[in-house]
Amino acid sequence: MLIVKDIKYILAFTIPISCWIALEMRGPFSYATVVYAFGLIPILELLFSSSDSRYSDEQKSSRAADVFFDVLLYLNVPLVFATLYVGFQTLLTSELLPYEQLGLVLSVGIVLGTNGINVAHELGHRVRKSEQLLAKLLLMPSLYMHFFIEHNLGHHKHVGTPEDPATARKNQSVYGFWWSSITGQLISAVKIQRHLLKVNQAGYFSLKNELLWFALIQLGYLMMVLWIFGSAGLFYAIGFALVSVFLLETINYIEHYGLMRELKGERYERVTPAHSWNSNHVIGRMVLYELTRHSDHHHRASKKYQVLESIEESPQLPYGYTTSMVIALIPPLWFGLMNRRLTMLNN
Repeated sequence: MLIVKDIKYILAFTIPISCWIALEMRGPFSYATVVYAFGLIPILELLFSSSDSRYSDEQKSSRAADVFFDVLLYLNVPLVFATLYVGFQTLLTSELLPYEQLGLVLSVGIVLGTNGINVAHELGHRVRKSEQLLAKLLLMPSLYMHFFIEHNLGHHKHVGTPEDPATARKNQSVYGFWWSSITGQLISAVKIQRHLLKVNQAGYFSLKNELLWFALIQLGYLMMVLWIFGSAGLFYAIGFALVSVFLLETINYIEHYGLMRELKGERYERVTPAHSWNSNHVIGRMVLYELTRHSDHHHRASKKYQVLESIEESPQLPYGYTTSMVIALIPPLWFGLMNRRLTMLNN
């Protein structure tokens, strides 16, 4: 049963709202989404207390079955594509200075990352084909549809090991991680797809090759952009995608930084809540659909976002996700902050 405090999840829609403000106002407001996501939200997270409350079994059952939480996710599909379309229109039909163009590309790209890829991540773990289809659709404008395969069948299996490109090593900078994670996940997705085809006794050019379909769909999307909006539109489409992917990979970076599973004999220890950084800062939790309770997500990937909880043994980030992402962009500051915490965890 829906309770009033659950309305707070509509805070996730403030990201596209800030982007619409940027697209409408332009000028210095072109950076509205950047300032909101990485300036205002970190301040709000410092002002509002964190919450590590847990749910009873009855509450979990009720919340998991409540369609309200699913509808909130589904609404992101039209919101993301409407924002994308208006972004193209504004950038291509308005007289904008270079700094305004950059601000709008960043703003639209952030929407594709938070309300696109992040929601796709949640829906991609669902068992219903319709929800998985929505997940793939939301990944398309970020040109990152292979994430659907690699994240579910690769990352969740290998997290915290050298085999996982999405696990950042201790003292690895976020900039080096961007390259290793992006290329590593693509290579991993190809390996996983080849294995699936082999199991199903199908060739690489089989209709069962999802990666091939993803490539064709994304190419079709870019060709459609080129046809409708021209070469400038294609340039912006790639810019939007790059921003969203770098945003995703920065989140990947802070989620597992330095947390490695111990090799016991020929096998790694099982995945536990101790292998993901957790954050209970309320604003970030609402805006990112509980992604910040990442330890519980890896503990039981099938749990819907509205029933994710704070687990006592999970390592805690000192700040919320958005603040941590900003700090991660300054490697000496990040290393000084997080390496001490890793040392404390290992003692």
